[in-house]
Amino acid sequence: MDKKKTRPVNLDLQTIHFPITAIASILHRVSGVITFVAVGILLWLLSISLSSPKGFMEAASYVDGFFVKFILWGILTALFYHIVGGIRHLCQDLGYFEELESGAKSAQISFIITGVLALVAGIIVW
Repeated sequence: MDKKKTRPVNLDLQTIHFPITAIASILHRVSGVITFVAVGILLWLLSISLSSPKGFMEAASYVDGFFVKFILWGILTALFYHIVGGIRHLCQDLGYFEELESGAKSAQISFIITGVLALVAGIIVW
C-alpha cells in the first residue's frame, strides 16, 4: 500500500494567496497575542502612574513621546480588531455569515470597521 503521492507540491510561499477569511482569522490570532503582551506593558505604566505624584508625571512624560504614542495606537488598533473579529466569530457561531460569500463580506466589513476605529484611536492618541 505504499502509493507514491502524485499531487503537485508548491513550496514557493510567494505564490500562495490566502483567501480574505484566512487572513482575517490569522490576524485575529495575532491581535490576540498583541493584546495579551500589551496588558503587561499597560499594567507596568499604570503601576508607575499610581505609585506617587512623581511617578504619575514620569508616566505622563513617557506617553508624551512619539514612539510610545505609536505603540499605544498599535495596541488600541490590535484591541479593536480583536473585538471586531471576536464579534464576527460570535455571529458565525450563531449561524450567520457561514457561507463563503457572506464570510468573505463579513471579513471585509470587519477590516473597514477596524480601520475606522484605528483612525479614531489615532486622533485620540495624538
